[in-house]
Amino acid sequence: MIPFIVGRRNLIKGFYSPPLQKSILHILKIGRVFYLLLAFIPISIFLYLFTKEDSIIFIASVLAIVPLARIMGYSTKEISLQTNPTVSGLFSATFGNAIELIIAILALNAGLIQVVQASIIGSIIGNILLLVGLSIFAGGVRFKNQRFNNQTIAVSSTMLIIVVAGLAIPSVYDILIPNNPQIMVLSSAVAVVMAFIYIAGLVFSLRTHKDLFDASDEMKATQERPTMSRRLAALILFLAIVVVTFESEILVGTIEHAAKAIGLSQVFIGLVVIAIITNIAEISTAVHFSVRNKLDVSIEIGLSSAIQIALFVVPILMLVSQIFNFGFTLVFTPFEILAVMLAVLIVNYLSGDGRCNWLEGAQLISVYTIIAIAFFFVI
Repeated sequence: MIPFIVGRRNLIKGFYSPPLQKSILHILKIGRVFYLLLAFIPISIFLYLFTKEDSIIFIASVLAIVPLARIMGYSTKEISLQTNPTVSGLFSATFGNAIELIIAILALNAGLIQVVQASIIGSIIGNILLLVGLSIFAGGVRFKNQRFNNQTIAVSSTMLIIVVAGLAIPSVYDILIPNNPQIMVLSSAVAVVMAFIYIAGLVFSLRTHKDLFDASDEMKATQERPTMSRRLAALILFLAIVVVTFESEILVGTIEHAAKAIGLSQVFIGLVVIAIITNIAEISTAVHFSVRNKLDVSIEIGLSSAIQIALFVVPILMLVSQIFNFGFTLVFTPFEILAVMLAVLIVNYLSGDGRCNWLEGAQLISVYTIIAIAFFFVI
């Protein structure tokens, strides 16, 4: 652990064989700051075992999950680089959202349905507005104008409209016919349709029309070669998932008391705090590509992540909820549905001409900030 945190390559050379040493040195390239944050893993465990300050424990667990998310993203990418495009897409979709799934399932088990629903909405709008906005802004600061393939964005935009429909229909139904027991059946049926169209989208982009998705080819061309074996990457991924699960258990167990102590609502914690920490790897990767004038890749990361949350994670949560009777449905508050609709609307409008500049990135960020401020006052 110490060589990771302090970044002293001479210590690594002394304790590891050359192949493993090379892999670890490459892992260090994901950012020293992330590895410094690994110190919060033992800190959060110590606080959890020996103190009762839930707010401090909550903050420490949040900071501990941030580098773990980055490591999981890196390991997933390393494995994906060594598989064919179809397997790579399915693998990335599954493990790219592992932290969201882990936290959501643990929160559902604890009865925190509002937190889970808010984190879903937060991840969707965060990827559409914050991730894409930061990418466009960062790239626009360096380049006066940037272009992207609006054909692929159009496919993603249509998927996002389906997301709005899938989340809004059960919610409107519950408003018109409140407390109807059929809402669970409706939510399950909608989740099945959403899962089906997600699979159809994967077949479309990875098999039948993969030639349309130039951004995927561009991403493949810009990626470095694998720096570790699949076995080592899988081991690191497995260990990260184990630690993330433990940290998520700590986080979920302290949300209620921490929310009261800090003065934040559980909805705000789910929509902003949890949504950001679980998507930190995608955000940093997207900005990395945008400042290298690879905006196609950045936008694809953001929109694909939002689509995966809604059309992949949500159906899985519905399935888990049905099996364990957690009571999770697709009934969201009108405020949450409005937030998703605004996010989809503005990103569709800005992406129509295939060109962007830093101001449009700032506009997306401003909409996200307005939504976050509004949810700060939601109790």
